[in-house]
Amino acid sequence: MSTQAAHSPGVTTAIGRTALLTAAARAIETHRPDALARDPYAEHFVQAEPGCADWPAHPARVDPDDPLWGRLAGYFALRTRILDEHLLAAPRSGIRQVVLLGAGLDSRAHRLEWPAGTTVWELDRPEVLAFKQRVLDGLGAEPAARRRTVATDLREDWPAALSAAGHDRAQPTAWLAEGLLLYLPGAAEQRLIAAVDTLSAPGSTLAYEVKLAIESTAVRSGTTYRAARERIGIDLLTLFAPGPRPDTATDLEQRRWHVTVTTPFDHLPDHPRAPRPVHDDPLAANRWTFATKRPSR
Repeated sequence: MSTQAAHSPGVTTAIGRTALLTAAARAIETHRPDALARDPYAEHFVQAEPGCADWPAHPARVDPDDPLWGRLAGYFALRTRILDEHLLAAPRSGIRQVVLLGAGLDSRAHRLEWPAGTTVWELDRPEVLAFKQRVLDGLGAEPAARRRTVATDLREDWPAALSAAGHDRAQPTAWLAEGLLLYLPGAAEQRLIAAVDTLSAPGSTLAYEVKLAIESTAVRSGTTYRAARERIGIDLLTLFAPGPRPDTATDLEQRRWHVTVTTPFDHLPDHPRAPRPVHDDPLAANRWTFATKRPSR
């Protein structure tokens, strides 16, 4: 089956297109000789969506100074690398359960090297998972771990759906919410974190991305957001949840998680190709948070 035939209307929605934007960034990065991360499936996801036919999927087509396909795509590449490292550290501590919340077009179940006995659950809306599955089936792709897809809305009772799919809350879990909490209302974020805590045995890990605050007018009117809106029809500013954001890091600490918060720029010493800070920077408010659940008293 050709991946061009895998078109699903659900992936053309605004949120679905952000998953395709991330996939395009990973595709570009995959072709670099010094790639921060490689995703051999990403280009196929982009090619399978007719509305993305003119998006670049190779660095030869990208100006490094382009605010969209250079800087923002570079940010997604670094985020992919850092979160890959986070997830692959979990099996070394004995974790064999991995849950991708808002999985989108994430292919980590297929492209990362998982130890025997690892199960990866992918949670997202049914139309996104169906699109991804059709592309993967067309490629004859086989996962490197036991893969379980859970079609659910993360604003609803997703813990029940995850439990029904075989997740064991008595065993530690590595959780990932990549590019998810930005789009959830504050109350929904708090409910999701409370559910993660309830479903996590001691030793569980969690990584997620947030923006600390609503950005200034200068940042919001800058070239990055404008390029996404005008060139590929993704108005990120209207997708980001409005209103004040909860202090999820402090909430986790109060729930007996050890928490570390980093900025994208903290990783520059180890990854010199990572984006550097600029004036009126849309990346400046982004934070990557990593947490490990402590044993109960």
